[in-house]
Amino acid sequence: MLKSPSPSLLVVIVNYRTPQLTIDCLQSLQTEVKHHANTRVVVADNQSGDGSVAVLRDAIASHHWQDWVTLQSLDRNGGFAAGNNAVVGPALKSTHPPDYIWLLNPDTVVHPGALKTLLTFLEQHPDVGIAGSRLENLDGTPQYSAFRFHTIWSELDQGLRLGLVSKILSQWILAPSIADQAIATDWLAGASMMIRRQVFEQIGLLDDNFFMYYEEVDFCLRARQANWTCWYVPTSRVVHLVGQSSGVTGAQACQQRRPQYWFDSRHRYFHKHHSHLYAVLTDLAWLGGYSLWQLRQLVQHKPQVDPPHLLQDFFCNSAFVKGGQCRSEI
Repeated sequence: MLKSPSPSLLVVIVNYRTPQLTIDCLQSLQTEVKHHANTRVVVADNQSGDGSVAVLRDAIASHHWQDWVTLQSLDRNGGFAAGNNAVVGPALKSTHPPDYIWLLNPDTVVHPGALKTLLTFLEQHPDVGIAGSRLENLDGTPQYSAFRFHTIWSELDQGLRLGLVSKILSQWILAPSIADQAIATDWLAGASMMIRRQVFEQIGLLDDNFFMYYEEVDFCLRARQANWTCWYVPTSRVVHLVGQSSGVTGAQACQQRRPQYWFDSRHRYFHKHHSHLYAVLTDLAWLGGYSLWQLRQLVQHKPQVDPPHLLQDFFCNSAFVKGGQCRSEI
C-alpha cells in the first residue's frame, strides 16, 4: 500500500536589518526541516540596505542550506504584510502550491517539534484555518500569544490598567490568561502563525496597506468571517525575542517614540472593520483610561513603562484628529 505524501509546507521569514537573528532562526529550523522533508523556507529581505543580503547569502552557503532555504531580495520595504505577500502570492499561483504556509518572525528560535506540532494539529482539524505557537521568553516563561478582537472595552482596559476594572471587563480584555492546552482564539501573534492554503485562496493575502502591526488581527478576523477557526497550540513552542525586529515592543519600547506606522495601522483596522463613530469611541476610551493611568502613575510614583509622548501622539492620530499635525517628529 502506497503512503500518502506528507503535506507540503512553505516557511516565510521576512528580514529587515536583523540578519544574525534570521540566521539563528534558520539554525533552529534545520532539524525541523530534516524531519519534514516536504518543507521549503524562503527568507525575504525587505530592502534592508545594511548588507543583510550578503550576510544571509554567505550563511546559507557556509551552512549548506541551499537545498531547503531560498533568499529573495525585495526591491522595496513595504512592511511585514507586503514582505510576506511577495513570497506567498507567487507560491499560491505556482504549479504545486504549498498545503500550508508558516509565517515566522526572524526574531524567533524554534523548539524541537514546533513545526510538526502545528502541522499535525491542522491536518487533524480540517475546520481550523490558522494555528499559532506558544511564544516564550529566553527563560521559558510564556508570552501572550492568543488574543480577543479589539473592542471599546478592551481599549479602555488597555489604557486604564486597573486590576478591578480588568476583572469587571474580563470577557472583553485583549489578552486573557495564558492557556496550557489548545484553545480556539480570536487572533494570534503573527510571530509564529501557520495557515492553511485554502484560507488564502478564500480571503486573499495579508492586507499590505498595514505596514506593520494589526495585519494579523485583520487577517484572523477576515478568516473568521469566512468561517475558518483560529487556534492557539501551546505544545508548539517558539522563543520570541520580543521587539528585536521592530523595537516597538520589549525592553526598547519605553526608550523610543512609537512609530507613525503603528498609529496608521490601528487607525486603518478600526475604520476597515467598524465605523468612524466606533473608531472615535475606541480612541476616547483609550485616551480617557490612559489619562487616568498617568494620574495614578504620578500620584503613586509608578515607573515609566511607555514610549515617550505616547498620550500626545495617540491624540494626534486619533479618529477625531487623524493626521498627526501636532507631532513634531517621527
